[in-house]
Amino acid sequence: MDYSSNPEYDVIIIGAGVMGSSTAYHAAKTGRKTLLLEQFDFLHHRGSSHGESRTIRATYPQKHYYGLVIKSYDLWREAQAQAGFKVYYEARHFDMAPSNNSTFVSVVENCRENNVDYQLLRREQVAEKFAGRIDIPDDWAGLLTEHGGVIRATKAVTMFQTLARNHGAVLKDNTEVTDIKNDGGVVVLTTANGENFRGKKCVVTVGAWASKLIEKITGVQLPIQPLETLVCYWRIKEGYEGKFAIDGDFPTFASEGKVCLYGTPSLEYPGLIKVAVHSGNPCDPDKRPWGCAGVMMDEMKEWLEGRFCGLVDSSEPVMKQSCMYSMTPDEDFVIDFLGGEFGKNVVLGAGFSGHGFKMAPVVGKILSELVVDGETNEVDLKHFRIGRFSVAS
Repeated sequence: MDYSSNPEYDVIIIGAGVMGSSTAYHAAKTGRKTLLLEQFDFLHHRGSSHGESRTIRATYPQKHYYGLVIKSYDLWREAQAQAGFKVYYEARHFDMAPSNNSTFVSVVENCRENNVDYQLLRREQVAEKFAGRIDIPDDWAGLLTEHGGVIRATKAVTMFQTLARNHGAVLKDNTEVTDIKNDGGVVVLTTANGENFRGKKCVVTVGAWASKLIEKITGVQLPIQPLETLVCYWRIKEGYEGKFAIDGDFPTFASEGKVCLYGTPSLEYPGLIKVAVHSGNPCDPDKRPWGCAGVMMDEMKEWLEGRFCGLVDSSEPVMKQSCMYSMTPDEDFVIDFLGGEFGKNVVLGAGFSGHGFKMAPVVGKILSELVVDGETNEVDLKHFRIGRFSVAS
């Protein structure tokens, strides 16, 4: 088939969630002729980038994420200043866990190593710090830092797409990619009226569809498991709504222990607080149940009743929103060249495991640098290489 009549792009990005949209922005900003493709409508609710909010925090047990998050704070501010509207809302961040929990211990150690300004709190200090709104068991500890905040999710994707277009990128939705061919550059085949697109390089950021598309292109099976998860909103009891609001002093938070939970202050829905379990049910992204039973719902209700001093109604969430995770076995990202016949012409960004959104600005910058320059100085990619998996073909 002759593809020569089609326009040639410097970079074609497949998947217009937050990672693909950020990549398109960074690539277009460098003057590259950029095309961003999305299989569904832009800003759809079938993947991992929609919804009202995501937390941003720097308290990771893994050492390699701290620098990426700190860079992301600056890049979020830079991008929203260019867009002219706000997507990042500042807050403190509070971690809580049994004091001997290995994840919590690693978080504290990383804070020390990176000279993060933090407060390590016992139960009575937590009660005092949060004026009776948070309680932890006697054998737990809390860690409070200034590096928290909330990202408005769908609004952030809109921001990157707007900035990409402002820098000359071409954006096309309802354009499902069926294959990528190597012809010295890349040819991207789609279902959209038989349209094919030719480019020098390509970035694949298709979220929960990554394993399916990569297997179709290369025959290689990557261990990236789509999960369906539920984000739950709970009603704050009458008279206490302001005490859990982001414009007060209530933090974003995460809790380790029997169940791993996270949440945000009240922001998007006044009178409601978001608390969810960091887990989900395995699914096929094209055949998901839509409204799966919440994972560990009883444990979450028990946690809410114990941690928020009875000020939040823990009987049942008043709202549930379904979302997708793309989990790797070690919960680290996949950021690497696809290799094989494609060499360095195709870069994969995938497996963000329910914690990548906050780092979207720097991940997009890394993916753009890899596909344009063939390298990046932003991070040591050894933690994110495909080769760490034993892949089957």
